[in-house]
Amino acid sequence: MELFDTHAHLDDERFDEDRDQVIARMRENGVTRCLLVGADLPSSRAALQLARQNDGFYAAVGIHPHEAATLDEESLDALGALCADPKVKAIGEIGLDYYYDLSPREVQKEAFLRQIALAQALKLPMVLHIRQAHGDALELLGGVKDLPRGVVHCYSGSLESAREYMRLGLMISFTGSVTFKNAHNLQAVAAVLPADRIMVETDSPYMAPTPLRGKRNEPAHVAHVLRFLAQLRGEDPETLAKVTMENAKRLFAIP
Repeated sequence: MELFDTHAHLDDERFDEDRDQVIARMRENGVTRCLLVGADLPSSRAALQLARQNDGFYAAVGIHPHEAATLDEESLDALGALCADPKVKAIGEIGLDYYYDLSPREVQKEAFLRQIALAQALKLPMVLHIRQAHGDALELLGGVKDLPRGVVHCYSGSLESAREYMRLGLMISFTGSVTFKNAHNLQAVAAVLPADRIMVETDSPYMAPTPLRGKRNEPAHVAHVLRFLAQLRGEDPETLAKVTMENAKRLFAIP
């Protein structure tokens, strides 16, 4: 069974002591591809550097809504320059986060729109971070003409919102949060979405799945998410692994 962890932050300092071993465990557990995702300019550069050093790794570059206030013309140009590297497969993670509100909401919206425009200009898909902001996100995305392809990562919204995202041409990705005992609403969403519109991820080092909740997450653990989804949906894990792999390769234009 081959798996694609479509969202990880292996540049995080929590991997500094054993990053090589983490990558080795990933490969031992059948995770053959991994998208490393930036949250600001330094982490975007670090994600790309790691992707360059490892076969099967790719990068997304972008400014997280927490860091929206740091987005200016200089940083936008710097992100665009990183995208000249063929290892960069997406703009992200970008979006809105009303849970922490670490940047003013209007600043988040402006940064989101500017990075959507960058994805349009470069013909790259988007990796979206939307937390407790699905109404505003859908309104904003719905107003963009020729919206780029993309994925709502670490999905946390309703079935109605998921259907609206899919209507806009977006994918939905699930992390270890779908395995949590209290995630009944999210599990109800994951159980019924079309298989050709879903992906799996770890969001390492965050969101470790059951039975590893509370520990540092890593790409090898995406297998727990995949197997849980397969059981939830009444599907064969091998088949779902192939479908989610193809979904990710198609979205990120990976041969």
